[in-house]
Amino acid sequence: MFPFSQSVTPAVRSHLDAQANFMNDLSKSMFKSFQQMCDLNIQLAQTMLEETTTATQHLATQTRPTEAISAVSARAQPTAEKLRAFQQHLSRVAAESQVEMARVTEQHVQETTRTARALADEVQRVASEETERGMRNQQEAMRNFSDPFKGIIDAARGQGDGADGSSGGPTGGKQTTTATPRSGTAAH
Repeated sequence: MFPFSQSVTPAVRSHLDAQANFMNDLSKSMFKSFQQMCDLNIQLAQTMLEETTTATQHLATQTRPTEAISAVSARAQPTAEKLRAFQQHLSRVAAESQVEMARVTEQHVQETTRTARALADEVQRVASEETERGMRNQQEAMRNFSDPFKGIIDAARGQGDGADGSSGGPTGGKQTTTATPRSGTAAH
C-alpha cells in the first residue's frame, strides 16, 4: 500500500496498513453521510425557494389585504410539512451514518487489535533485548572502572612467566632471607 523503508519492521507495517484501511473506510463512510446531508440541504433550499416564489406570486396577485393574509396562511401548512419531512430525512441519514460507522469499526477492530498486539509484543521483546544488552555493557564498564589496572597487571603476569612455567617474580622462584638482629641479645 505505502512504500516503507527497510528499517520498518513487519509488525509496524501491518499495523500501519490496518490503521490506514480503517481510517480510509471510516472516512468514506463519513463523506458519504456528509454528501447525503448536503443533498438534503440543497433539496430543502430548492423547495423553499419554489415555495417562496409561489407565495410571492399569489401575494402579488391579491387585491385585498384579507386575501393576501389567507394566501400566506395557506402556504404556511405545506411549508411546515416540508420542514418536518426534511427533519425526518436528516434524522434517517444520521442514524444510517451511525450504523455504517459502527459496521466499519466492527469490521476493522479485530484486525487493528491483532496488529496492535503484535506490535506491542515486538516492542516489548526489542526493549527487553536492548535493556539486557545495556545492562551487560554497563556491568562491563563498571568492572573496567572499578579496577582499571587489572588488565595491565594480568598482562604483566602473563609476560613474567618463565619458559618452564614457573613464576617466581624477579628472583626466578628462589626465596631469599635476610637476617635481622634480635633486640634482646646485644654484644657487650
